[in-house]
Formats: sequence, C-alpha cells, structure tokens
Amino acid sequence: MNEIIKTTLIGLFFGTFGTTIGGIIGVKFKNPSSKFLSFILAFASGLMIAIVCFDLLPEAFNLSNLGTSFLGIILGIITMILCDIFVDKKFNSNTRFRENKNTLLKTGIIVSIGLALHNFPEGLAIGSGFEASIKLGLSLAIAICLHDIPEGISMAVPMKNGGMKASKVIFYVILSGITTGIGALFGALIGGISQSVIAMCLAFAGGAMIYIVSGELIPEANKLYDGKMTAIGNILGLLIGIFAMSI
Repeated sequence: MNEIIKTTLIGLFFGTFGTTIGGIIGVKFKNPSSKFLSFILAFASGLMIAIVCFDLLPEAFNLSNLGTSFLGIILGIITMILCDIFVDKKFNSNTRFRENKNTLLKTGIIVSIGLALHNFPEGLAIGSGFEASIKLGLSLAIAICLHDIPEGISMAVPMKNGGMKASKVIFYVILSGITTGIGALFGALIGGISQSVIAMCLAFAGGAMIYIVSGELIPEANKLYDGKMTAIGNILGLLIGIFAMSI
C-alpha cells in the first residue's frame, strides 16, 4: 500500500511541477505582441505533433493492434469536439465573452482540457513503469515533467492574454497536471493492466491532441499573425519535440 501511495505522489509531483513551471513562465509575459503569441501557440502545436507522432501513437501501435489504436484516436477527437462545442456554448451565452470575441481564452480552456486528458495516460506510464523498475519509473517521470513545461506555457499564455487573472491561470494549470497523479495511481493499482487498455489510453490522448493542434492552436496562431514567424514556431516546436523524444 505504501508503494502505491509513493508512486501516486511521485506522479502527482512531476505531473504538476512541469505544467506549473510552464504556467508561471506563461503568466510572466507582459503584453506580448500578436507576433510573439502566434509564435508560442505555433511552437506548442509543433511540440504536440512530435509527441503524438513519435511517442504516443508508436507506443500505442507497439502495445496493441491498429484497430484498437485507431478507435482510441477517433474517441479522443470526438471527445475534444464535444468539449469544444460545450465551451463554445458557454462563451456564446456569456455577454462579456460575446462582446470581446475572446477566442484566446477559449483556446486556453480547450488546451487545458486536452492536456488534462493527455496527462492521464502519462500517469499510467509512470505507475506501470514503477511496477517494472524504480529506474524506469523515475526516468519516465522526469521526461514527462520536462515536456510538460512548454505545454504549461501553451495553456497559460492564451488564458492570461484572454483576460483571466494570473492566480486563476496557475490554478487551472495545476489542475490539469493532477490527472498525471490519478493515472499513476491507476497504473500502480493495476500493475498487470491489459496492454490493449494502455494502448487505447495513449491513442485517446493522441487523438485529443491532434484535434487541439488542428482545431485550436494552428488556426488561432494564423489568426493572430499572418507571417513566417508562425511557421518558424511550428517547425521549431516539431524539431525540439523530436529531439526530446529521442533522448
């Protein structure tokens, strides 16, 4: 029982620490230009593409068959579409949001939901990794913590510049990282969890992130700034993501 609690707390710490550091960096940007905001969103989208293509989906394909993984991807996309519709309705029913056309804040909220969903299978990986060996579990936890930093930035920047208070932004950033601890608990409890279930979770997170990139981050980045900096941010994020995945 003590080992399960220890694994859960490690997952919770590393899951929230990375996103919180990213969130603090994000809220510290004072009145950034549209060009810079566009670069940050495009950079985050490139990073997410790298994580999906070189980490989540290959791992899902290795653990199970194509059908299971494809089903997970579709479910992840559908879930994010439903979340997007729900958040959109909330914004349209609120006069302040309707008047300000505050799409940046909406993007931040959608990204936070997607990251919360994406952090659960990461927690599963940490929990099941510790079941295999302490070294593997810690290596996964540290790697996940590091790549959560730019994800925290990608969530905090649109929220802060969309008009949300800095304290509230940090609260939501921390909240999105808590699902890593929940995933670590499940991974530790179910050491012999079915590989198909883990593959489904990884593919689901991949599908959610595919929608965030194509439906929120890239369109919003292009809307903010129509220039080469958006493409540079996207390419740089992709290259750094590939490098991080290969370490």
